[in-house]
Amino acid sequence: MNNTVIEIKNLRKDYHIGEVTVHALRGVDIKIRTGEFVAIMGTSGSGKSTMLNILGCLDKPTAGDYILDGINVNSMSKDELAKLRNIKLGFVFQSYNLLARTTALENVELPLFYDSKVSAKERHDRAIKALESVGLADRMYHMPNQLSGGQQQRVAIARSLVNDPVLILADEPTGNLDTRTSVEIMELFQDLNDKGKTVVFVTHEPDIAKYATRNVAFRDGKIKKEFMVEERLFARDVLKNMTVENIEEFDI
Repeated sequence: MNNTVIEIKNLRKDYHIGEVTVHALRGVDIKIRTGEFVAIMGTSGSGKSTMLNILGCLDKPTAGDYILDGINVNSMSKDELAKLRNIKLGFVFQSYNLLARTTALENVELPLFYDSKVSAKERHDRAIKALESVGLADRMYHMPNQLSGGQQQRVAIARSLVNDPVLILADEPTGNLDTRTSVEIMELFQDLNDKGKTVVFVTHEPDIAKYATRNVAFRDGKIKKEFMVEERLFARDVLKNMTVENIEEFDI
């Protein structure tokens, strides 16, 4: 049984800025298996964000192959890619990307509006279940401005789960959060991964990358190195040991 959810072969991405060609990705090869928890690392300009955009079917490669859950996405139209994104992928962004004038519940329901097979009742029930899974059962009718940053990110994670995607993609999901809340969000991702969800997230923070099971480091558009995390951090244990006195030890 093939349990590879992502297969990238000799992937290249060029951007043309005037007469200058920027080689954002320079022949990347990678496989990610179902149930993995992978952190993509790198400094600004390393290619990690370009990689995430291609993984999320938000951008197309210049050359090479991207196979998502057995489907080669290279030849798909914009409409086909949009449908694939809605079915296969869940997104979590650094800035949450919540609609300001709608409740947490309505924000989570949003991806299901694009699926005509889902009734209003099922949409409502699935959104409630997703919010319950991230610990926000008592906040579902709150507006985003009534929620803390960590709670808003949990709403965003619930929204990424509501379609039961094969892959969750997160772009610097702790970038706008304080230290403790960042660890709480990583605990949620670890819990989802323990339940079988495949998670790929981008970060420039080595300490945050230690919560994943595998790290892939980019530099100059290529994979510099990839490795299994030997001294992995477990968020639940970190939170137990985190007090006002020692919080600086975990500062990210």
